[in-house]
Amino acid sequence: MPTQTWSVQDVRDAERAAMADLPEGELMGRAARGLALVLRARAAELTEAADGAGARLVVLAGSGGNGGDAVYAAARVADAPEIAGVVVVRTGSDLHEGALAAALEAGVGVLDCSEVEVGDTDGSGADDDDADAAGDAAPEVPEALRAALEALAEADVVVDGMIGIGGRPGLSGVGAVLADAIGPDAYVVAVDLPSGTDPGGERVVPDAVFADETVTFGVAKPVHVLAGAPATGLLTVVDIGVTPAGPPAAERLDLDDVAGLWPVPGPADDKYSRGVLGVVAGGEEYTGAPVLSVTAAVCSGAGMVRYVGPPTPTRLVRERVPEAVHGVGRVQAWLVGPGLDPHPADDDEAGQAQVRAAREALASGEPAVVDAGGLELLDGPRAGAGARTLLTPHAGELARLLDRLEGREPGATPREQVEAEPVAHARRAARLTHATVLLKGATTYVVPPTDALPVRAQADAPPWLATAGAGDVLAGLAGTLLAAGLDPLDAGSLAALVHGRAADAAVPGGPVRALAVAEAIGPVVATLLRRTRRDPSTERGGVLGGR
Repeated sequence: MPTQTWSVQDVRDAERAAMADLPEGELMGRAARGLALVLRARAAELTEAADGAGARLVVLAGSGGNGGDAVYAAARVADAPEIAGVVVVRTGSDLHEGALAAALEAGVGVLDCSEVEVGDTDGSGADDDDADAAGDAAPEVPEALRAALEALAEADVVVDGMIGIGGRPGLSGVGAVLADAIGPDAYVVAVDLPSGTDPGGERVVPDAVFADETVTFGVAKPVHVLAGAPATGLLTVVDIGVTPAGPPAAERLDLDDVAGLWPVPGPADDKYSRGVLGVVAGGEEYTGAPVLSVTAAVCSGAGMVRYVGPPTPTRLVRERVPEAVHGVGRVQAWLVGPGLDPHPADDDEAGQAQVRAAREALASGEPAVVDAGGLELLDGPRAGAGARTLLTPHAGELARLLDRLEGREPGATPREQVEAEPVAHARRAARLTHATVLLKGATTYVVPPTDALPVRAQADAPPWLATAGAGDVLAGLAGTLLAAGLDPLDAGSLAALVHGRAADAAVPGGPVRALAVAEAIGPVVATLLRRTRRDPSTERGGVLGGR
């Protein structure tokens, strides 16, 4: 079962429904108990690593229920043997009164920074250069803020409870100063979501808190798997008895999902029933892309791969991938575009023939993965009602595709705009083309053309995978899955997961070439198919009973 998330509105509705049937404060009590369990466990791990020295805990507590959960949890762990001391830094003026009273009764130190006004990012109150130029000393840092900064510098565990799912993206004021002051060695636990991230997961917010672990309540939220995934860290979900009624808004495939989705052949299967993938890729100028795509398709378990291309890449494919066959024939899906020059010169007969083959494949009505140069041949939905299509652009290609489809001048949509709001831009392209859009990046988003299906996001790849040819491998892998009968949403998200794992397996922790990723796919799939589904309650992260 994928990690599923529900929209903020659905979560709010479910919480209200649950609170109507529970004693006042019960839901917050469940959340605080679950959070306290996690804090004690992490403090115990740090204490063991430090030869018995207890962990120093600092809680950044904002307004509303999020801050209340954090402070109630602080009160619960204040006398734990794993804890050397607890300090609550109050960042919200209306911090939950009951939680604050519980913390004070437990002997927790409270620093009130809720009224501190900060004019710069380091808490000094003035720009150092301006102050020196004027011959004046910078204004004094308020005592509460100075004490909070000192506590953060010494903290072993920092609990981020400043902003909850009702907050706006971004950090400002004292919250930004405190977030910047978190020590590099502190273990950061975010409450519900890292402060400053976009609760809906639509926007990338670079100046948010980046947590080592996020403890959320009831169910996961879109921020945890979409644009906020890099800031979320390890995700722990505390069961507090809240179940949203609507469908999930976003999902992430986990390693345990591979065995249930991967097309495994049976005794009666042959190469045709397993899926034949046709590949129209490359040209006389870009000859390597077909080798990578076809290799990835063969290593992914395609029943057969048909390559269509001009002489030089055909020769290379024959040499490097003897399993491939050549020329047009019956297929169950097409891969169109890796290394394809969509605008060859008029006298380039081989290039013109390759573009014609690409257009014929796109017009065939068969399922298709459309990548790189193939994207430039699209001017709307593919011909053929219900043609299943997966587009695989990176941010720059998606920007150009949107400009063309929406009739704007080239460059009207900057690449940076797509990178800042990836889901919204991928959703626009999906609706314009009636296709599923796989937007490549550090986090890969797979966005279907209908709101009836959830957005998926995968962040399984090491940064070393940012290398030439990696997209060609991903396209061949996705094409194999589409030819085997998977729908574009499953094919795209499963391909992204396995692609990332193959990159890590090819050269763990080091530089990797795209061809090595393609060749690692088979062993990685075999390992994942043998994987025994694990009980997440026994591991770090996963689902924790909080009731």
